[in-house]
Amino acid sequence: MTDKLNLTEPSHDCPLCPRLAEFRALNRQRIPHGFNGPVPGWGDPNAQLLIVGLAPGLHGANTTGRPFTGDYAGDLLYATLLKFGLAEGEYLERADDGLTLRNAFIANAVRCVPPENKPTPAEIHTCRPFLENQIARLPNLKVMLALGTIAHQSAIKAAGGKLPKYRFAHGAMHKLPSGVLLFDSYHCSRYNTNTGRLTAGMFEAVFEQILKVL
Repeated sequence: MTDKLNLTEPSHDCPLCPRLAEFRALNRQRIPHGFNGPVPGWGDPNAQLLIVGLAPGLHGANTTGRPFTGDYAGDLLYATLLKFGLAEGEYLERADDGLTLRNAFIANAVRCVPPENKPTPAEIHTCRPFLENQIARLPNLKVMLALGTIAHQSAIKAAGGKLPKYRFAHGAMHKLPSGVLLFDSYHCSRYNTNTGRLTAGMFEAVFEQILKVL
């Protein structure tokens, strides 16, 4: 298991989380045209900003193979990145749309789609070394943006911080032991936007704070 965890990204048939592996196998039957594997991070390898999400969506990243691509959360995220100059091109909800990220990288705390979009604590823990490796491979990293509580907790632990010291709150900023700044936002999910918990204006306000740092 140690050798597998030292890989920069999990293999397409990663066996480390049996429940998630079983769900992937089921989805390969249900969605045969889909990616149906651990979704790797993507973006600018020299990025100063790392955006950390929860996990791939079943009909989003799990199907397209690119984080936040193909579902509503991606609509809001990529529109915001384009507005603030952190992306270039046009977002067309597919991995081959030609969109590129500028000074930004995106990865999920859990690389595989979980049933009901709810990974277990053990699955989050098992996948964390891949996030740690992601952080280590971004030499210019200055800021992380956590989308939701689970991403917040995983980002802190992956960066060597202690959870009681850093409490999640939308718009909050935390200085981690490494010197990297962590910003928090509610996840840009359809549920959060439909209920008014997160508005486009609230989301953009977090990016305005981040750009002042970058």
